[in-house]
Amino acid sequence: MPVNDMPWWRWRTNVRSALHMLSDPVFQQECWLAGQPGYGDVTDAVYRLVEDTWLDNWSAEKYVGTIFRDSQEAALVDVAVLRVLRIMHQVGADAPVSAYLEHHGWPEAVRAAREAHVRLATNDGEDPDTPPRTLEVLAIMTQAV
Repeated sequence: MPVNDMPWWRWRTNVRSALHMLSDPVFQQECWLAGQPGYGDVTDAVYRLVEDTWLDNWSAEKYVGTIFRDSQEAALVDVAVLRVLRIMHQVGADAPVSAYLEHHGWPEAVRAAREAHVRLATNDGEDPDTPPRTLEVLAIMTQAV
């Protein structure tokens, strides 16, 4: 199913983009750590994950049927959000990328983000292993028509 079949597909697209970047260690090394422009940083991805959805305040289950297709998606997203936010609160939102990547809990956060990303991408009929899109492409994809 295409992502835009969901009522709040723009929010889903932003959540998926954040999970995609947070779930890809090669991307994190080659883009974030290397300072490649066009992808933001870890903090940007975290904000994209929780900014409009308030997933830092309540469960993704609240959005089943609007952003998430089912309770399994929501549960996987909840785990990823909690793991990533725990690290962000420990290292600080303005910490350099290396502080996140070197944190002892980062591999588990990446694993949780990967599980959520794969589930959402697969449910949208997309290949979860394609490289993350730039923020410019994301903006074009989510602009109002």
